[in-house]
Amino acid sequence: MRSILVIFCFVFSLSTQAQMFPHGEEFTRQDTLRGTITPERVWWDLQHYHLEVKVDPATKSLSGKNTVRYKVLEAAKRMQIDLQAPMQLTKAEQGGVELEIEHEGNAHFITLKASQNVGEEKEVVLTFAGKPVEAIRPPWDGGLTWQKDSNGLPFIANANQGIGASIWWPNKDHGYDEPDQGVLMSVTVPENLMDVSNGRLIGTDHDKEAKTKTYHWEVKNPINNYGININIGDYVHFGEKYAGEKGELDMDYYVLRENLKKARKQFEDAPKMMKAFEHWFGPYPFYEDSYKLVEVPYLGMEHQSSVTYGNEYENGYLGRDLSGTGWGLKFDFIIIHESGHEWFANNITYRDVADMWIHESFTAYSENLFLDYFYGKEASKEYVLGTRMAINNDIPIIGRYNVNSEGSGDMYYKGANMLHTLRQLVNDDEKWRTILRGLNTEFYHKTVSTRQIENYISQNVGINLTPVFDQYLRDIRIPIFSYNLVAGKLNYRWENVVDGFEMPVKIFVDEKEMHLNPTQQWQSVDMPQKNVKIQVDENYYVGTMNISGN
Repeated sequence: MRSILVIFCFVFSLSTQAQMFPHGEEFTRQDTLRGTITPERVWWDLQHYHLEVKVDPATKSLSGKNTVRYKVLEAAKRMQIDLQAPMQLTKAEQGGVELEIEHEGNAHFITLKASQNVGEEKEVVLTFAGKPVEAIRPPWDGGLTWQKDSNGLPFIANANQGIGASIWWPNKDHGYDEPDQGVLMSVTVPENLMDVSNGRLIGTDHDKEAKTKTYHWEVKNPINNYGININIGDYVHFGEKYAGEKGELDMDYYVLRENLKKARKQFEDAPKMMKAFEHWFGPYPFYEDSYKLVEVPYLGMEHQSSVTYGNEYENGYLGRDLSGTGWGLKFDFIIIHESGHEWFANNITYRDVADMWIHESFTAYSENLFLDYFYGKEASKEYVLGTRMAINNDIPIIGRYNVNSEGSGDMYYKGANMLHTLRQLVNDDEKWRTILRGLNTEFYHKTVSTRQIENYISQNVGINLTPVFDQYLRDIRIPIFSYNLVAGKLNYRWENVVDGFEMPVKIFVDEKEMHLNPTQQWQSVDMPQKNVKIQVDENYYVGTMNISGN
């Protein structure tokens, strides 16, 4: 692994450019309308959604309305609502008065007639219908799935993190604003099926004439749009009470009838996950809304309080160990990873999709913290180091702001290895745990920027980590610890780094531990003898280059 890192780093160091956005993406006005906090968004603060939707499996269509409650922050008359074709926003009303809608691609601008006084709460009712985009390879391409179970019954779900919630229902589709007072979902399905959505089931209506049932699910906490979900199938339920840090937590499981026996065994990982993650990250953030695992016809996703599961009741990632070490087969990847998002994605949420690393780096890192809790620090280390083989170092982890642009997929395991490196810099596991828990307290139910996360960690570690974050998040090169041995001295510095980069590192001199503070300038330290073996602690995600040839 070390030699591979050196080769990568040497190749990257040949470039004199910053390597920022090398693919030269071009963005459209639609990208800007989706990714920017536009004037038509900024003046109103989202308070609550009541999403009412009827699902017709026979025609693969949806219809319904969304009542949007908002608080007026500044006087304005024009509101942006997002809904992607082929879904149609057919009507907007306020106070029973129909409003004019200007359609511009996926953005819809509503002209309000009533006065909008600062501090008031208002409602707009949005009516919609259509056949939403069908997901071909969810959750990666996004949309709705319309499949059937082994008994021929409809098995339906949405997965739309990247493409956005507006792929199937009208909303304020930008990460910066979440409904402060939660969401009520009323989902109507054929009477022989059940809908499972976020939060708690507060009621069911049965229309015998129409042969439908409507399930009412209430979310009391703020929730990101992409985390709102519908899951429809021939579900059966089982559950348990978990004694957690904030008291008794309802943990509920909804699976296809045919998979009940397998689920009872496989879902034993769920309370284990809760125990490990409450230890590392603090209390589960949504006690009021409960915790659910819901079987779906795709791999799974982090829908808040309604985590979806499709890992075929196997350990690992569809039976594979992503680390290549064997440790990845000690747990069900989807249960652990997607549930980790309850803390990082659903509790702490990015304001701009360019900062998706906040979700994925911490959650990929949570996988090895789960191992740390149950199998020890060495297992944790082996797993996270093993995932380095999945790192591409192709484009920066942080994407382009204000155009709905994600960064590199390296946000998963390069991000996890960056965090593992930070753990070494802290060099105090209890302090590191306090920082992780502190993040979930400081930014509880908030949307955040990368800088906020960076500043919090730097302040609490007690080191200016700005150049470290710049290196790993905004550049594609991996730092190289460059050294030589001359006349009983070790000369060393960082190479292949951003300007101003400095980071402490632990090395071994003939297997004896030594701590250094390299910069981009050469420094020297006396060695106990002329010929010594130098090795950088492999827990640091860096390369090594001996330029003396010894």
